[in-house]
Formats: sequence, structure tokens, C-alpha cells
Amino acid sequence: MTVILLRHGVSTSNTARTLAGRAPGVELTERGTEQAAAVADRLAMLPIEHIASSPLLRCQRTVAPLAEKLGLEPEHDERLIEVDYGDWTGRPIAELITEPLWRVVQGHASGAVFPGGEGLAQVQQRAVAAIRDIERTLAEKAGRDVLWVACAHGDVIKSILADALGLHLDSFQRIAVEPASISVVRYSPHGPSVWKFNDTGADLSALATAAPPTPAPGGEVPTATNADNGNAGHRDSP
Repeated sequence: MTVILLRHGVSTSNTARTLAGRAPGVELTERGTEQAAAVADRLAMLPIEHIASSPLLRCQRTVAPLAEKLGLEPEHDERLIEVDYGDWTGRPIAELITEPLWRVVQGHASGAVFPGGEGLAQVQQRAVAAIRDIERTLAEKAGRDVLWVACAHGDVIKSILADALGLHLDSFQRIAVEPASISVVRYSPHGPSVWKFNDTGADLSALATAAPPTPAPGGEVPTATNADNGNAGHRDSP
């Protein structure tokens, strides 16, 4: 089973440099709308059979062009929703970096709990559970490998990738997930393998392969490429 993890496009909160969290009404900017259209053009040539999305508006807007092209109805899954940043929601990033908790988020994410909100360990648990549950449902229904899309938020996607990479959550800030980027994880009985992360433009035709080759010792994967053009740290609103 193969999931394409799609982060929403640039939002009004990203450009305002605030932490959007679950605040209502956060829209895509003009650039974010352009990114959503470009993502739809990139992915529409693939045999995608299912789209799951965070219920927040910026994710709904991001997957809408792709869903229209594919003739699919996105499934809104609360487990893919943005982190509940609690009292941090809506505050400027420049202000938050002075908070003692900011250092905890950067270096000890598994111990970070946002005041009035949730902990990042909880986020990873619910997000990974969502991916695996959807994978299981699709596999049971189709009886074969299914390519699907999950649209979510920066920290949510980074927590899923950390799990797939076998990284401790405390290292998840080393993973870059830019707006409108895609990351690809293939799950097998032997465990997950990450094929792409933070990809914003590479050719995706290799993902149409129904039976992917097994990675060889040394990490070589035929026809697979990875992109990790960087965006370090927890800087923008996810």
C-alpha cells in the first residue's frame, strides 16, 4: 500500500507568520491556490483511488482540484487534523520563539504539550493510526496495492514520516515538509519505506508501478528518487 502525504498549500497564516492551528477560516493564498492546481496536474496522471484529508479549510481547498480531476470524493478524517496548539493558536511565530516551550518543541518534541492543547506524542499516535487504519481498509476492500493521498499539516506529516523512518519523535524537526510538498511512504508486511519527502517537482511516474521493487542493501531502489530541498525547523505555521 502506498500513501502520498500532501501538505496543504501556502495559507494566509503562513504569510502572516502566525500559528494557525485549528483556527477557523484560514484560507489558501493566491500562491496556495496555484500550488493546489499544480499538485492536481502532477498527481492526476497516477492511479490514485482514495483521498483522505484533514477537515480544515486549507486542506479541503488543496485537494479539491485533484479530487475533481480524479472524480473522487475526499474523506475528511479528524485524525489528520492540525495539532491543537491550544493557547498558542493564532499567535505570531516571532512571539512564540521566546517561549521556553519552543526549545522543548525543537529538541524534545515527545515531551512537548501545548498549553490548553495536545502533546506532539498524541499527534503522532493519532496520525499514524489514521494512516494504518485507512491502509488496512483499502487493502481489505481491494485485495491489492492501492495508491492514495492523505492531505494534512506540516507537523502531522513530519510525525508520520518520523515513524516510517524509524526516527524518535524528538528528531522530527530534522524533516522538512514545505507547503504543497508531497512525501511518499510504501507500507509492506516488512515495514514502511520512504520513497520521497518534501518533493515539490520531481517526476512521479514511478509511483504508478503496482508491485514496487524491494530496496536493496545499501539503499538502492530502482526508478525511485528522493528530494529533500530544505526548510529547516518549526518556523512556519503548519
